[in-house]
Amino acid sequence: MIDWAWIGDHLDDIASRSIQHLQLAAIAVVVGFAISFVLAIWSVRRRSVYAPIAAIAGILYTIPSLALFGALVAITGLSILTAEVPLVLYTLLIFIRNIVAGFDSVPPEVLEAADGMGYGGARRLWQVELPLALPLVVAGVRLASVSTIGLVTITGILGDRFGGLGFFIFEGLRRGFPTEIFTGALPSVLLAVGVDLLLVSVQRRLTPWTSPARTAGDAVPA
Repeated sequence: MIDWAWIGDHLDDIASRSIQHLQLAAIAVVVGFAISFVLAIWSVRRRSVYAPIAAIAGILYTIPSLALFGALVAITGLSILTAEVPLVLYTLLIFIRNIVAGFDSVPPEVLEAADGMGYGGARRLWQVELPLALPLVVAGVRLASVSTIGLVTITGILGDRFGGLGFFIFEGLRRGFPTEIFTGALPSVLLAVGVDLLLVSVQRRLTPWTSPARTAGDAVPA
């Protein structure tokens, strides 16, 4: 049974923890993307480093989240670093693979044409390669964002300060109170769905040429 009266009495707390949940996820995604973008560009330019970078990111991704959060408490204490370091590490594999795949999808003849027009390395990267790689890059952002929003619930083991909506889940389990578990779980799912839909809209605006409707509309009738 859901205790609707308890939910009504805690609406402010639910709202504040939802905002905290999004903030924790946003920091991890932004920092993870920045680190991954640099590593991915390095991998694209020097293929020999891609395999070890991907391997290390893969190993980090396989570490159980509860174990990693728990281990960091002994090093960084109950701090924002304890919450963010694991979240950032879990985004790296997703971002690196998608960013590299995005740049690999750029046709070689386009790169040759850019070189022939006198584009330098940096100019070619930002004006030619990145725009064409955007569909896969944004797909990586979507996947990492949804995954991170789900993982933020695990920060509930850190207690009240950095628990996000996961605080309700762990408190509900500790107290045997299903309403509190529901209050943490359902908003987390809704946040993930909402962010994914928002990023789908952003992806369509950034890459209108990939829209099926646009492609159909641009087709020349037989």
